[in-house]
Amino acid sequence: MLGPVILAASRSDRMRRLISAAPVTRQVVDRFIPGESVDEIVPVVEDLTAKGLELTMDVVGEDITTPEQAAAARDAYLELIDRLQPLELGPRAEMSVKLSMFGQALPGGHELALANVRPVVEAAAAIGTTVTLDAEDHTTLDSMFAVHEELRKDFPGTGCVVQAYLFRTEADARRLAASGSRVRIVKGAYKEPASVAYQNKQEIDKAYVRVLRTLMEGEGYPMVGSHDPRIISVAQELARRAGRKLDEYEFQMLYGIRGEEHLRLAAEGHRMRVYTAYGTDWYGYFMRRLAEKPANLRFFVRSMVSNG
Repeated sequence: MLGPVILAASRSDRMRRLISAAPVTRQVVDRFIPGESVDEIVPVVEDLTAKGLELTMDVVGEDITTPEQAAAARDAYLELIDRLQPLELGPRAEMSVKLSMFGQALPGGHELALANVRPVVEAAAAIGTTVTLDAEDHTTLDSMFAVHEELRKDFPGTGCVVQAYLFRTEADARRLAASGSRVRIVKGAYKEPASVAYQNKQEIDKAYVRVLRTLMEGEGYPMVGSHDPRIISVAQELARRAGRKLDEYEFQMLYGIRGEEHLRLAAEGHRMRVYTAYGTDWYGYFMRRLAEKPANLRFFVRSMVSNG
């Protein structure tokens, strides 16, 4: 299983330096991360929305070590929102944020992250859109869910993410599947111990379907984060059984993966949102994309060999 090895490498400074310095890396990174600045990403937003797609925007970066870095992350999102405002896209372009970027792991991190993310949520609401709090490793989730609950008091459209491979997620989903909630379900992309998470792909897939059924049968708005054709088919069937219309749930997929499927689903009338990351601190995000799917890793290796 190469996935756990790659996830471990995502935390290695030595591997970060080695991979970042490889000449071929940039062209492969461009497949998943279409820009490093707001100037580069705005044309991407315009292009995707013109094709009938929606977006959730992620300014990449993790492992914040100072309050100043956390404030800079906040300001990067505020700059993005300011640039999106003239496009008048409303909820067609929302934000995804990792609370680790806003200082969650620092001393007093829970309060610091809440203080930094609130202005982003306020600014997003002012241009008619929303923010979704991404899930990270299991040690951060109680804090993330508490921040989510606090933000929803004033901004009920604030979304959150649950990860199917965690044992706790079925209970979390039952709690979250309430009227007005927005919940993205993903399989999970962090290296988690067997004490808290399923390790077998079949078990993870089964858990995903159980959680998805809970969300579809609930009163909230499910966001199906998956590229798996079987999961997509199951989601459509569960939505049909639950009596959901096409605008009462959505699919989400990563930029750079299964682009033709993005367009197919949108053409069928589904809400199809593309998770679009940008920025300079791309290493951790990039490595998790390699770990998630063998085809991504093969693509990277072939590129390195052909350019070696």
